[in-house]
Amino acid sequence: MNTITLSLSNMANGGAAMGRDANDRVVFVPFAIPGELIRVDIVEDKKRFARGRLEKIIEPSPDRVEPPCPHFGTCGGCHFQHIHYTAQLRFKEEVVRDQLNRIGGLEGITIKPVLANPEPWAFATDITFSPTSNGQLGFWSPVNAQVIPISTCLIIRERLLETYQDINLELTNLRRLTLRLGDDESLLAALEVEELEAPSLETDFPISVALILPDGVAANLIGDNYIVRSVKGSDFRVSAGCFFYPSPTALEMALDAILDYAALAGDEKLLELYCGVGTLTAFLAPKSATTTAIEVNPDSVADAALNLYNLENVTLYEGPVEEILPHLDFQPDIMVVDPPMAGLPPTVIDEILVKAPRKLIYISSDIAILARDGRRLAAKGYRLVEVQPVDMVPQNYQVLTISCWLYQA
Repeated sequence: MNTITLSLSNMANGGAAMGRDANDRVVFVPFAIPGELIRVDIVEDKKRFARGRLEKIIEPSPDRVEPPCPHFGTCGGCHFQHIHYTAQLRFKEEVVRDQLNRIGGLEGITIKPVLANPEPWAFATDITFSPTSNGQLGFWSPVNAQVIPISTCLIIRERLLETYQDINLELTNLRRLTLRLGDDESLLAALEVEELEAPSLETDFPISVALILPDGVAANLIGDNYIVRSVKGSDFRVSAGCFFYPSPTALEMALDAILDYAALAGDEKLLELYCGVGTLTAFLAPKSATTTAIEVNPDSVADAALNLYNLENVTLYEGPVEEILPHLDFQPDIMVVDPPMAGLPPTVIDEILVKAPRKLIYISSDIAILARDGRRLAAKGYRLVEVQPVDMVPQNYQVLTISCWLYQA
């Protein structure tokens, strides 16, 4: 195995620090920090880049701290526990700027400082586990290329941790287990299975259980198949299998940024793509003339219909965005998009360009995907005005971005 000495200069998207070897080739090293001088074992040797494993820290960064979790570095759930929290935010902002510039070709834009999460630990109200080969639960580890069982987790709510530690689960047929915590401390376990047969689950805690079928639809087994989450004083039903952001405090900060960018005067036609259970819709619709929202997940649509029942100016469509969007016969003034991690399909971008809303607000959890989609939007007349990153997942390399685009024909 080749071992080299490396000076680290930047943080890469994905959570690895990077430097250049004697041949000016980029080397990516997880669990290292820009500014450090290290010894690295090269574990993947490519022509244009290499990946290394941290072998020794020769000159540590002043931003380095002792990771508090015994599983850090092996379980794959966290990437930044070894970095002081304020430095995590700084590196995330630098990655946002780099990706938008290098992948998106976007320059001269305003990128605001990352909004710090008031809860950098124990923030997550839901967590997803995978089964190990010997019948335990854990997280997928890219370091070990397998699921690593854990005894503790410092980024989830204590109630979720206690439940995880108490669960006795027969893992036959299980793909993933998601635990969710409601604002009333109610618990929901969603079992995602390969076939219709449900695994058995035992726990001393009162808990509702739902089965996520192979087609993605949730079936209720025990208790309620939903939890209730509160956002800015409004309650939202969130069923098993429906997406909801993990950090309640970060979600409210993101919502404030979205409302600021929207700057609704009350006479706008607003179109929201990928509306989920209607969380954003509930705050956008009262400030607009009309709001049209599209969501593909039938359980999310059912939740949204309930969550938005008192808003008479909302029209809700169920189905794929790429199929419904071309048939809408109005031009929206403002469009809000919150797509899955994969970003906007090319056909959806095409339809956005046809509709040409004067303002587009794009919410993304993957800055590289935003940069990719943003490059195409910019080529067709959209100007990126400002980006507000939000630290939705502390101790993790990912950063949520709220970006505001204006159309210039």
